[in-house]
Amino acid sequence: MNKIPMTAEGYANLQDELKKLTSVDRPKIIEAIAEARSHGDLSENAEYQYAKEQQSLIEGRIIDLESAISKAEIIDVKSVKGDDIKFGATVEIEDDESGERKKYQIVGDYESDIKNKKLSISSPLARGLIGKTKEDNVEINSPKGIKSYTIISVKYI
Repeated sequence: MNKIPMTAEGYANLQDELKKLTSVDRPKIIEAIAEARSHGDLSENAEYQYAKEQQSLIEGRIIDLESAISKAEIIDVKSVKGDDIKFGATVEIEDDESGERKKYQIVGDYESDIKNKKLSISSPLARGLIGKTKEDNVEINSPKGIKSYTIISVKYI
């Protein structure tokens, strides 16, 4: 069984989402299906079809979350030491072309959220940064072409 690396915060978020799906969303959709059934002919009942689709999505997500939680390998980021970039590192990089600086934390696939500066360990940028240290230059093959970055800082917080 392959372990899925994640931070303690990411693990807690997955558990919260699973709890909401099973205790709030699932009962609501079951109620919506019952309501739609009461309207008669199911073959032409758009409400019923929509509710069944939503139920399928919710059940699929529940199965996915249960699997991820059972395979989770929680990594305490604060206990990670070293100067090189590993899972959990918060990395500040500078785009060599534009001079723009960005800061990201490298996290597991299930907790990645680019809006909140959480970068999936599977992403091309994270894969290119792993093993590098402060002041290293890295070239990343991105969908927009080759991008060059300088690593400004590496922290485990």
